[in-house]
Amino acid sequence: MKNPARSFQDLEVWKNSHAFVLEVYRLSATFPVEERFGLTSQFRRAAVSIPANIAEGFRKFTAPDKARYMNAAEGSLEECRYYCILSQDLGYGNTITMQEALDVIAG
Repeated sequence: MKNPARSFQDLEVWKNSHAFVLEVYRLSATFPVEERFGLTSQFRRAAVSIPANIAEGFRKFTAPDKARYMNAAEGSLEECRYYCILSQDLGYGNTITMQEALDVIAG
């Protein structure tokens, strides 16, 4: 049996979502400069929100509090799913592996 997580950093879902954030930053760094305050900013904000909400919810004591943060993370994940589609459709890069990463995170 696995030991319980002592920190949010022990959670596989957090590790995977953090890796996704790093990939979003790599991809969005190549977006056109005119996207700096548009898609780049929105995509990064939504991506960061996934592991941030997991981390914040980790220390909450009640199930409803934990669920609220996990639900927020799930909402941001779906927002990122759309930004992956949009980025690909605009020709800003191939996001298929990123979309697959979101499937893993969503579990």
